[in-house]
Amino acid sequence: MEINRVGVIGAGQMGAGIAQVCASIGKVVTLCDIKQEFVDSGIASIRNNLQRNVSKDRISQNQMDDTLGNVMTTLENENLSGCDIVIEAIIEDVDIKKSLFSNLGEICEKRTILASNTSSIPIGILAEASGRPSKVVGMHFMNPVPIMKLVEVIRAKSTSDDTFDATFNLAKELQKVPVL
Repeated sequence: MEINRVGVIGAGQMGAGIAQVCASIGKVVTLCDIKQEFVDSGIASIRNNLQRNVSKDRISQNQMDDTLGNVMTTLENENLSGCDIVIEAIIEDVDIKKSLFSNLGEICEKRTILASNTSSIPIGILAEASGRPSKVVGMHFMNPVPIMKLVEVIRAKSTSDDTFDATFNLAKELQKVPVL
């Protein structure tokens, strides 16, 4: 499965970083959070990171502009329905995550991979809540996302090989070092 459209839920430090690295390789990213001020803060963080890289001649102004141009924002989960993968990076609260995965399982296309950046909640719990357990995977980025290379790709017992492989390949495409 080719991944071109990425949804990221949670515009905090981790979510903004995930959105940035995906947008920087040409993925169309929709960054979602529950309040406009959170989304605005996430975009400001991405802009600041990119501007720092421009000032250090790591990227060009055009690369910065292209990356920012690849990021759209929303306050509505429904606007993620057509994404190839949705990666959540929200608060580490199992009930909130289960509710989110249940909602995403209902609104996203059946082909959409649902990924969690969690480091402490078993992926199987989120997979079960989603109603589509074969399409759920963990994709745990390290902080700060634009710098750290390691990404843990975590499969639940129910995660399909196609879901795992597509997620693992996305991590490689992001120039990360994915590990099972």
